[in-house]
Amino acid sequence: MSQDANQPLWIQDRDTVIAQSADAEWRDSNPPDYSRTNSFLKSGSKYNHLEGSLEAIVQNLVRTFEMEASFKTNPQQWVSVVTEKFRMSTNGGPAYTAQDIVNVGTYNLFLTETEHYNPKEEDFESSYNLFINALPQGFVWEVIEVFSGPPNVTFKWRHWGTFTGKYKDYEPTGETIEIVGMSLVRVSEDLKIESVEHFFDTNAFLEKLTAGGKIVPGEKLETGCPFHNSES
Repeated sequence: MSQDANQPLWIQDRDTVIAQSADAEWRDSNPPDYSRTNSFLKSGSKYNHLEGSLEAIVQNLVRTFEMEASFKTNPQQWVSVVTEKFRMSTNGGPAYTAQDIVNVGTYNLFLTETEHYNPKEEDFESSYNLFINALPQGFVWEVIEVFSGPPNVTFKWRHWGTFTGKYKDYEPTGETIEIVGMSLVRVSEDLKIESVEHFFDTNAFLEKLTAGGKIVPGEKLETGCPFHNSES
């Protein structure tokens, strides 16, 4: 994708941000490789936002934030947020800092305790591995529609992935899992994120991952993650 070099880095393509983050402290010591996920994203995307449009800018900003939240372990190096102001909440719940996300992981802050998942028993790595094993092609994200512009940006989005690997001891269904939600992002004058509020049905995600029933004891099932770095 071509980029306007005059645009702030954080609203350019996510791979451009990675390429210009040579000194970043990466979770696995190396920057994430989205090449395979990008292919899956391109094939499954329903929206092709015009470059430079508000939708494309919001999409780039949030994808950059997701990348940094997942893989940059030093929040001071996140270019997508105003670190000292940043807070994130889900469905009106507690507001978390960037350091909270680094310590615990986004899944553990998004999901509440249920019979199928307990964030108190998972850390960043274990939660990440659970979901990337279930959705090995990635759990990719795109903007559907933007309803209001800066400084309070309200938009609708979709997350989706193909359930081809097991989730805990539950059979994969091979189906596409799609979650649709809304977010309100407050941004600074230079379009960095100061706060983000997400609103979506967190239980629906886990219900879809357990819909196939439990794996029959003794049954062989080939699973595994063909690549570690994936959009989450």
